[in-house]
Amino acid sequence: MRVLVIGSGIGGAATAWHLAGRGAEVVVADAARPGTATEAGAGIVSPWTSRWEDALYPLAAAAGRYYREFTAELADSSFEVVGGMIVSDDDAELAEAQERLTSRAADAPEIGEVRRLDPAQARELFPALAPGLGAVHLAGAGRVDGHLLRRALLSAAERRGAKFVEGEVAFRADGTVASPEGPLEADSVVVAAGAWSRELLAPLGIDLPVTPHRGQISHFELPDTDTAAWPVVLPRSSSHYLLAFGGGRVVAGATREAESGFDYRVTVAGQREVLENALAVAPGLADATLAETRVGFRPGTPDGLPILGLLRPGLAVSTGFGAGGLTNAPFAGKLVAAVALGEDPGFDLSPFAPDRFEPDAGGVSPR
Repeated sequence: MRVLVIGSGIGGAATAWHLAGRGAEVVVADAARPGTATEAGAGIVSPWTSRWEDALYPLAAAAGRYYREFTAELADSSFEVVGGMIVSDDDAELAEAQERLTSRAADAPEIGEVRRLDPAQARELFPALAPGLGAVHLAGAGRVDGHLLRRALLSAAERRGAKFVEGEVAFRADGTVASPEGPLEADSVVVAAGAWSRELLAPLGIDLPVTPHRGQISHFELPDTDTAAWPVVLPRSSSHYLLAFGGGRVVAGATREAESGFDYRVTVAGQREVLENALAVAPGLADATLAETRVGFRPGTPDGLPILGLLRPGLAVSTGFGAGGLTNAPFAGKLVAAVALGEDPGFDLSPFAPDRFEPDAGGVSPR
C-alpha cells in the first residue's frame, strides 16, 4: 500500500515512521516553510501536570507513556527523563497540584515519585529559581529537542524505505496531488501539515478549522553553568515555563497568540512577555545571554482538541495539537498510521473526529 504523508513536522514524521515500520510504501512531502511548530517547540513531556480533564488527558497520558517505548527504538531521539517541578508561593496551589498528581499516578506510574519541596530544596534543583517558590516535584517528567526528534524519526523512516519530496504540494479539486516532481499517486493520503492544513485542504471543498497560534520562545545561555540535570519548571499561576538542556541552555516560553495569523516575527510585546514571566520565576537568569527567540505557528482548533482520523475514504488527517504537539503527535502518528492503513487504531478517536465541527461553526463541510 502506498501512502502519501503531507507534512514532516513531528506529526508527519511520526506517522511516516510508523507507516514504514508497518511495511507501507511511504512518500513524505514537505514545503519546509518557516515557523513550523516542531522547530520552535520547547520540548516538555509532562502531560500529567496539565489541568486537562476532558478527552485530551487520556490521549496525552497515553502519549506520555508511549515516549519511553518509541524513543528506545531511535538512535538519537534526545528524549531524557529529568523530572519536573510545579512551582508556586501558595501552599494551597501546591497542595492541589500534589493531590492531582498523586491521584493520576495510580493509572500512570511513569509519573514517578511525587513529593513536596520547600523553596531551598527547589533551588537546589533549579538554582536560578526565585527564593520564595516551593514546588511539587515529579520524577517522571521529560524533555526532548523537537528538531533532533524529528530528524531521528525521518532518518529512521528513510532507513525503512520512505521517500521524500521537497517543495510545495497542492490538492486539485479531483483529489490528485500536484508537486514539483509531478502528480503524487497514493492509495491513501495523510495530511499532517500543522497550521497550514486548512489551506492545503481547501481545494477539496473541505474547511478544516485549524488556525495558526503564534508562539514566541526564547533561548538563554548560561556560560560555565551545568544545566544538564535541571528539571522542567512549570509555574502554577501561568502557562509559561522554563526548560533546561545541557551546555548552559535554558528555554523560556511561550506566548500564545491566536490572532497573529502567519506573522513570522519576534515582537516587542511578545519578547517582553516571555522575559517578564521568566524573570518573575527565575530571577537568577537575569545575567544570562539572550541567544535567540524562535517563532512557531501551533495549529489550534476551536475546542482545543486535535483533529485525528478520516476526512473521507483514503484521506486522513493529524493536526490541531496546539501547544501539545511534541508530547501528543508521536502517539497520534501511531494511531493515524493505523487509520490510513484501514485498521483499528486501538484507541478511541471519536472525541477528535474531523466531522465533529458543525458547518455553521466553520467546521468540516462542503463549500
